[in-house]
Amino acid sequence: MSNSNKVKEYYKKMSLLYDSDLLKNDPEFMDIFNNFAFDEVLSQDDLDDKTRFMAILSALIGCQGIDEYKIMLSVSLELGVTPTEIKEIVYQSTAYLGIGRVLPFLKATNEVFEEDGIELPLQSQSTTTKENRREKGSQVQMDIFGEHMKDFWKSGPEESKHINYWLATNCFGDYYTRTGLDNKQREMITFCFLSAQGGCEPQLISHAVANMRIGNDKEFLINIISQCLPYIGYPRSLNALNCVNEAYKNIK
Repeated sequence: MSNSNKVKEYYKKMSLLYDSDLLKNDPEFMDIFNNFAFDEVLSQDDLDDKTRFMAILSALIGCQGIDEYKIMLSVSLELGVTPTEIKEIVYQSTAYLGIGRVLPFLKATNEVFEEDGIELPLQSQSTTTKENRREKGSQVQMDIFGEHMKDFWKSGPEESKHINYWLATNCFGDYYTRTGLDNKQREMITFCFLSAQGGCEPQLISHAVANMRIGNDKEFLINIISQCLPYIGYPRSLNALNCVNEAYKNIK
């Protein structure tokens, strides 16, 4: 099996090198993967390249695919994903994966940016202060999940209610309030973080519902799962699909 014309065209579009070690040492595998990922999968829907590669980058962070992330990061820059959008993806992933898993991706991003002559640090995207981050974070929670989130920050048992407070102030107040990505994009990448790392099905259902509430409908989420499947595999993709179907029952 050899690479299809569509694969070759997309490789040119992405400026990937044909003489990589894998192409020399594992040509049969590369034929299988490339024809699937860059022909069959790309032909499945009409997502624009920016959305497609924002999802792929997010999924690769979620599944800890650092080597593939570096490749797709360079591709994403060529296909119109801005440095600011990429940095916002990496920053927000910290709320869902923790710094222990995100730090290598932040360092890799800086390395690629510096190699490409992108001046660091980038322009600030922050819109909150220490004094208003809880209020603004709660507002984003309400905008995405609904009015029932208004006082969620002070709910829960006394010994653990501080975590709900942190969700409002840190997860949403520090990250979601930033410019660079809108709420639909932020919920889409969160969906990718959760589906790619696995074991987060309750949260994944909740965020699938949130995606649908703000306009990322069921068809869109299935398209996102489809585009991420070559990078995260079938089990986690099928789990994500089950979560979308469950969420759809709740949103109807």
